[in-house]
Amino acid sequence: MTTVERYDAIVIGTGQGGGPLAGKLAGADWKTAVVEREHVGGSCVNVGCTPTKTMVASARVAHLVRRAVDYGIRTGPITIDQKVVRRRKRDIVESFSSGSRRGLAQWDRLDLIMGEARFAGHKQVVVVLNDGGERTLTADKIFINTGLRPAIPPIPGLADVAYLDSTSIMEVDTVPDHLIVLGGGYIGLEFGQMFRRFGSEVTVIEMMARLAPREDPDVCGELQEILREDGIRLLLNAKATEVTQTNGGIRVSAETPGGREDVVGSAVLVAVGRVPNTDRLNLEATGVTADSRGYIEVNDRLQTNVPGIYAFGDVKGGPAFTHIAYDDYRILRTNLLEGGDATTANRFVPYVVFVDPQLGRIGLTEEEAKAQGLNYRVAKMPMSHVARALEVEETRGLMKVIVDADTEQILGCAVLGIEGGEIMSMIQIAMMGRLPYTRLREATFAHPTLAEALNNLFGKVEA
Repeated sequence: MTTVERYDAIVIGTGQGGGPLAGKLAGADWKTAVVEREHVGGSCVNVGCTPTKTMVASARVAHLVRRAVDYGIRTGPITIDQKVVRRRKRDIVESFSSGSRRGLAQWDRLDLIMGEARFAGHKQVVVVLNDGGERTLTADKIFINTGLRPAIPPIPGLADVAYLDSTSIMEVDTVPDHLIVLGGGYIGLEFGQMFRRFGSEVTVIEMMARLAPREDPDVCGELQEILREDGIRLLLNAKATEVTQTNGGIRVSAETPGGREDVVGSAVLVAVGRVPNTDRLNLEATGVTADSRGYIEVNDRLQTNVPGIYAFGDVKGGPAFTHIAYDDYRILRTNLLEGGDATTANRFVPYVVFVDPQLGRIGLTEEEAKAQGLNYRVAKMPMSHVARALEVEETRGLMKVIVDADTEQILGCAVLGIEGGEIMSMIQIAMMGRLPYTRLREATFAHPTLAEALNNLFGKVEA
């Protein structure tokens, strides 16, 4: 007979929410099992934020070296050693991942089980162990934190070529001559600009009429101009219809407003989105419901339809950001261990797109404010009007803020510019403190900093 091991809690997945939650439960004397299929630390540490931003940093150095003459510094030709770029990325990932392992290992009441979990009955989890065999677990409380993986579209011929995704592209040891990027979302744009700076010719094929469509049109337009200035070719309103192998390359055929267009490159990156890792969980066995796309349905306290089973992080849908997953963990910790009543309702959802210059965003866009019928005002200023940006020769982009005309509260902002994420975070702090925009307009910021540009930005609020 199968031996069923009983725990107080089972956590499936060790992402930026799952790992901390497992440790916190074990520290509260809950006998806890945490199951991880592949990477301790989850996608952010292993195949997402950490490795990509490490490689973005290498690409920015290459960009700055090429621009050295703008600052009066003369250099010779540069070359990219992609193997060294990759090694640096791997070293940092290993440092972060091993830290996650050490964090879990410190708890006596926590068992880390390496394998793939699936439900086999009501609150019963079978783990197919990576080193062979199975274990069957049960617990009154189960937490699902299985995250997402790259989506692969059903484009004819795609499966017959050696395409790259957001994980495998970071393992290439040479720079592609011509990288074709399928998808003009944030992941595709970060990698497209990165490899353009490494020396690749880059073409981005995007189905929508503009890149990053969740942003306002003026912000998108500025972003597109920056990427084109960097030498990236953008095919918008273009649907990839076929992928074929050619002699020494890969051809992508696309339907465009001007008719069919064929793009031939040496590598193809598929960056059309991500899908939830729920298809092999066998959720039906325990009665947990998911939507048509596979995202687990939860309420604002992260409870599924089955009492005692929770889902958090990317797998529940909504904003797929590491900091949101970590905040989900805090909600569960607060409610289960601290007697609180935390929810996901009305929380801030900031994010940064690590193109260069960065795009930092929080709150409402102008389009969203208009759709809600709000009485709002807009302030906008190009980075070329920011003294510090001029001094460091980083004048691309713009700053845009939306304010409530009646309450003077800040509703949202987009900062596309040097250190855009940091400036956005300053505005977020003001929003958290419910400061009227006039306080930032009149604040005394140190000179010369990027922050002092907020004086002029908020001084432009329309009357």
